[in-house]
Amino acid sequence: MRRVVLAAALVVMALESHPASAGMPTDQLKSTIDRVLATVQDPALQGTGKATERRQRLRGLANEVFDWQETGKRALARHWQARSPKEREEFSALFADLLERSYVNKIEAYSGERIVYEQEAVDGDQATVRTKLVTKSGTQVPIDYRMFKAGERWRVYDVIIENVSLVGNYRAQFNRIIQQSGYPDLVQRLRTKQEEFTFEEQGKGAKP
Repeated sequence: MRRVVLAAALVVMALESHPASAGMPTDQLKSTIDRVLATVQDPALQGTGKATERRQRLRGLANEVFDWQETGKRALARHWQARSPKEREEFSALFADLLERSYVNKIEAYSGERIVYEQEAVDGDQATVRTKLVTKSGTQVPIDYRMFKAGERWRVYDVIIENVSLVGNYRAQFNRIIQQSGYPDLVQRLRTKQEEFTFEEQGKGAKP
């Protein structure tokens, strides 16, 4: 499956940030980003020998800020209702694993880009944090985080880059696959992608 939008969305979470006066959604997002950067740059976690520990910590941080199940539910859209509880559990686990591994792979390539927080809009238990990614060449890319409140935490369920939605991108792909070859084929593709990530990670860890 194409991962262009996903790759761009997830790499943003590892970028250097500049604080802005904002409310809880922005504060919690920035707090996690700061901890991600500290992990990526921690000398004690550098090198292939520390790859497993480093990635476990990064995945844990990703789980704090993203609600992968909500993202998957929205991406599956109307097809979610037709799934049994067991199918929902399996799909959520596979999709979450795909996004988590993509996230970790991208943030390990951190190279000093900046992200500027512009504003946030809160409507009840929904919020949008608007930011701009500033590349080293000075190009500005608008990126919005859509969040919802779960208890005392604000969690991301969608990322919009230049008006392209992560959820919308996956929704279109998932719907096309299900219509063309059925839901079981979608699950098999997710399993295959999971196996590919596992193979890649094992290969990286084996390097001297």
